[in-house]
Amino acid sequence: MKKLIERILLFVIGLPLVIGIVVVLPYKRHLALNLLVISLSALGAGEFAGLLKKKHKPIASIEALILGAMHPLAVTLTVSFDLQAPIIPGMFTLGVSWFLVSRIFAGEDKLKDVTDRVAAGCAVLVYPGLFMAWIIKMSRFAYADQVILMFLLMVIANDSAAWAVGMLWGKGNQGIIHASPHKSVAGFIGGLTASIIVGLGAFFFIPEAFSSRRLPSVCAGMALGLISGVAACLGDLGESALKRSVQMKDSGTLMPGRGGVLDSIDSISLAAPVYYVSYWFLFA
Repeated sequence: MKKLIERILLFVIGLPLVIGIVVVLPYKRHLALNLLVISLSALGAGEFAGLLKKKHKPIASIEALILGAMHPLAVTLTVSFDLQAPIIPGMFTLGVSWFLVSRIFAGEDKLKDVTDRVAAGCAVLVYPGLFMAWIIKMSRFAYADQVILMFLLMVIANDSAAWAVGMLWGKGNQGIIHASPHKSVAGFIGGLTASIIVGLGAFFFIPEAFSSRRLPSVCAGMALGLISGVAACLGDLGESALKRSVQMKDSGTLMPGRGGVLDSIDSISLAAPVYYVSYWFLFA
């Protein structure tokens, strides 16, 4: 019951806060939201590094935080401040180079973990920051406020409906996916239905941003919801597989009722690039 109350409170407080940031603070192509994405990516990368340590692939927490922030920071510099330098590949090159050279002068006892260290560093550099950075890219769209809000609503509705429907009708259809045995078929269907409804509503309530030239707009909205909903579910399951591989229930404890930051952004991370490309193809 305590976890249920904490989850509801986080939803009631967190969703209006994020919507407020998107709507009220659009300055510099949503710089405030971009900074939030950078922070969440850094914290998520720190938790991912904690999972990797369980597999004897250790990197320092401060390194993980910096690496997790690098890609969304680079995209923010190009989007919010119109910097034209090759910042994004430069950030990746800098991050990988650090792990390649940081043990050159280390003692023999530390040299044996260099390959594990490089592998862990590259992984943390990519996940979740590379995926989350696509949210920042959305601010380049003509109707950025509406596009970002619909993305967030699609993923949050998917997650919330999957959890609620699973609680009500999922007891007899769980255990199909071993990565997350508590997930149910009913919850999956409920989550997808919620995403499709949001996609459908996007056209009816915000036609200026969700009118398609390639398909009937109603079908395009439903397709956007379906594709993004599937990606959100897969993102959640992918992170569950990571946790199960190291026998951890939650990635952290920072988010009451949900576990860690990575537990809260896993669906958003994978859905962001899928939603971006789908919206660009269908509506831009």
